[in-house]
Amino acid sequence: MFWNTLLLSLREIQRNVMRSFLTVLGIVIGVASVITMVTLGKGATQQVATSIASMGSNLLMVTPGRRMGPGSASSAPAFKAEDGEAIAREIGSVALVVPVASRSMAAIYGHENSSTTVTGSTNDLLTLRNMTLHSGRTFSDSEARAGAAVCVIGQTVRQKLFGSQDPVNNRIRLGALSFQVIGLLESKGQNSMGMDQDDIVLLPLRTFQRRISGNQDVSMLQVSVRDGESTEKAQRDIRLLVRDRRRLSLSEEDNFNVMDTKEISRMLTGTTTMLTGLLGAVAAVSLLVGGIGIMNIMLVSVTERTREVGTRLAIGALEREVLMQFLVEAVVLSSSGGLFGILLGLGASLGLKNMLMVPFVLDPTIVIIAFVFSAAVGVVFGYFPALKAARLDPIEALRHE
Repeated sequence: MFWNTLLLSLREIQRNVMRSFLTVLGIVIGVASVITMVTLGKGATQQVATSIASMGSNLLMVTPGRRMGPGSASSAPAFKAEDGEAIAREIGSVALVVPVASRSMAAIYGHENSSTTVTGSTNDLLTLRNMTLHSGRTFSDSEARAGAAVCVIGQTVRQKLFGSQDPVNNRIRLGALSFQVIGLLESKGQNSMGMDQDDIVLLPLRTFQRRISGNQDVSMLQVSVRDGESTEKAQRDIRLLVRDRRRLSLSEEDNFNVMDTKEISRMLTGTTTMLTGLLGAVAAVSLLVGGIGIMNIMLVSVTERTREVGTRLAIGALEREVLMQFLVEAVVLSSSGGLFGILLGLGASLGLKNMLMVPFVLDPTIVIIAFVFSAAVGVVFGYFPALKAARLDPIEALRHE
């Protein structure tokens, strides 16, 4: 019984292939859009989480100025290296404290030049940010203490200045000053903010302060919390210690900020998840449009086949059999549209992931939901035309021209 109904439905679909294709096109586009949006959105979310993790685990960033409001970083007192030493000495849950000072400058080698970020810090910065050397070495203790004119560069700087040449033991200029390249970092790519982590020239902190900035200020203290210790407690302890060192009274607000990278991760992943859901919902609207298209075509089909339906009812076909035939036809149309939409959506996701530079993260749940929803659209929007066909008066149907 069911197989006969299915064969009849397939025969009717084959009789009007082009019309059937145009009918399911809305379903195909809707399913493909939902799968593409959700897949790329999940890929973006995973990329953000991976990028935050690459900055280092259990990482706190202490910066001058409040996160928002009139107390900006430019008006707040800068930190000194001694502030980092105090945090490392007095807070037991802290594993590493790395002072960081940076400035955008032009790096020059021969006839090549590039604007890059020059960062003054210690070798601990490499440990904290999970950065490794590709070749060369890091700063020696004597170079760090003396403020020697040495540097370690990232892969982007190497490509812009040296091309494929090994930069180690060559000299580059930062402004009017000459520095010897003693190391080359492995590539890390872009971070979650879209910044190139390989576009960096790393100097010893004392070198940066003496030769570049001309003062003892540091723009940030990066703090690594020991494994198993609470970052929230470390955050509170650092806040209290820094307030005490800055001699802030109880009535005064913080003129600094202690941020956990987990907060950044939660904020960014929450944003991408919300946008993914929003885009998926917008794309799902086209499924409803496709369902209306199926309903419209099925109503036209009932009108065209009125005499056929009347003949079937006159020779003994039951109303439920006619109802089933048209309903199955609508479901076959929507389900086939769902299958083609899944293939198109996965293909589009694979094609766009390289363009958008996000990983391909397939969620089987959304694929199943999209297909079930497309089939449900066929049932919902096909039921009324099918019911109309099943309730035709056989005598009136046979008189239909």
